[in-house]
Amino acid sequence: MTVLAERTDTITRDALAVLQPGFEGTTAPAWVLRLVGEGLASVGLFGRNIVSAEQLSALTAQLRAVRDDVLVAIDEEGGDVTRLEVRGGSSFPGNLALGAVDDTALTHDVARELGRRLAECGVNLNWAPSADVNSNPDNPVIGVRSFGAETDLAARHTAAYVEGLQAAGVAACTKHFPGHGDTNVDSHHAMPRIDADLDTLYARELVPFKAAIAAGTKAVMSAHILVPALDPTRPATLSPQILTGLLRKELGYEGLIITDGMEMQAIAATYGIERGTVLAIAAGADAICVGGGLCDEATVLGLRDALVEAVREGALPQERLADAAARVRALAAWTREVREAGAPGARQEGSAPGIGLEAARRALRVSGTRSPVSAPYVATLAPAPNMAVGDETPWGVAAALAELLPDTASGEFGEESPVEEILAAAGDRTVVAVVRDAHRHGWMATALDALVAARPDTVVVEMGLPRERSRGALYIETHGASRVCGQAAAEVIAGA
Repeated sequence: MTVLAERTDTITRDALAVLQPGFEGTTAPAWVLRLVGEGLASVGLFGRNIVSAEQLSALTAQLRAVRDDVLVAIDEEGGDVTRLEVRGGSSFPGNLALGAVDDTALTHDVARELGRRLAECGVNLNWAPSADVNSNPDNPVIGVRSFGAETDLAARHTAAYVEGLQAAGVAACTKHFPGHGDTNVDSHHAMPRIDADLDTLYARELVPFKAAIAAGTKAVMSAHILVPALDPTRPATLSPQILTGLLRKELGYEGLIITDGMEMQAIAATYGIERGTVLAIAAGADAICVGGGLCDEATVLGLRDALVEAVREGALPQERLADAAARVRALAAWTREVREAGAPGARQEGSAPGIGLEAARRALRVSGTRSPVSAPYVATLAPAPNMAVGDETPWGVAAALAELLPDTASGEFGEESPVEEILAAAGDRTVVAVVRDAHRHGWMATALDALVAARPDTVVVEMGLPRERSRGALYIETHGASRVCGQAAAEVIAGA
């Protein structure tokens, strides 16, 4: 092989190594297995790839038969954002519930148990936790995914989560740097902007990330947000000032930097994913997450070739691409070493299967009068789901309440549904009105007022960010919409 051919082969393998693509199906397609053999070091899994723990274990074993240190990543925050239990709802509450309890030992143990289940299925990199300080209550995409609006609380729970997850042998990926909490735009759809000054950013947004770095987080995920105080022209994912200057040099972070999904419109509609990928690596990112909505061979090969061409043309230094690939391989090596050694937190004897429900029960906030309810009517007032959560995962209290009270009836209602329709469907039954972020949806607040006025015995369950005033005979805040949050609320309603 000539020197030029060797160099080209090295660049191509490095270009593949920095990609973290998704794919369709519950088994690995032939093109994925081929590219893993050619140098692809990571894949990302989503709800579409998972039907059971057994199937997921078989899928990860299939990948490792080609490359034993392949990074298998997943977006498993627990709570509202679950891929492991996408069709039934998570066995764990999300960050806001853990923040409401404010017991860092509990947060550590919840993360360790979640990590244990992931490791058991062969997943070794989790795109979690969210370290965003949810300072803007109208944030459409973070909300209950944050530990809360208080900086120090978010910092201490971020650190506890990182330590718990990694105790199970699963690398944590703390997100969304430098902080997505003070936005009112979802970066899946457009480019958010944070206009906070430097003093505010250092005192608020950056504090949980500093805590994560001190806790040893193996990865940090960048945000597709424009922060003019840090870089007036480029979003964080594409900013050398933010990724290299701030995160690497100033904060001293040495681990893997992963981008948020490059197919998200904040990047794809502004720069295009191929140009965006080159700019991200040049800015200091090490791994390109792509596959939430784009998951075919042509996309992956296009990104690989764009990186190779950028190196050849001098737009991307080969040393920067090589450094990024080396960081990916270093994390892959760590996960293999941990797996072979057997992380203590990943062992079956250290499992805590009921800890998620315990945490959800502790996170409840209940006001009003607890009166026996025999045959309720559950009216779920459902907003349009955000893309991070998706629309596959069921939520609410109807199913859990029906388990406890078999005569429970239920219905789902949207913005166009009149209150009279709910009252007619309920008949003489006690109404249980279930909402999610009522403070962001005026029609929900209006509907709750009308329901309580017509039926003062109405039970109200808020499963999102609890910013609305309490109302109804019984008012329950769950701080999240995971399956166990719904179960915990149902227990209160049923008097269990």
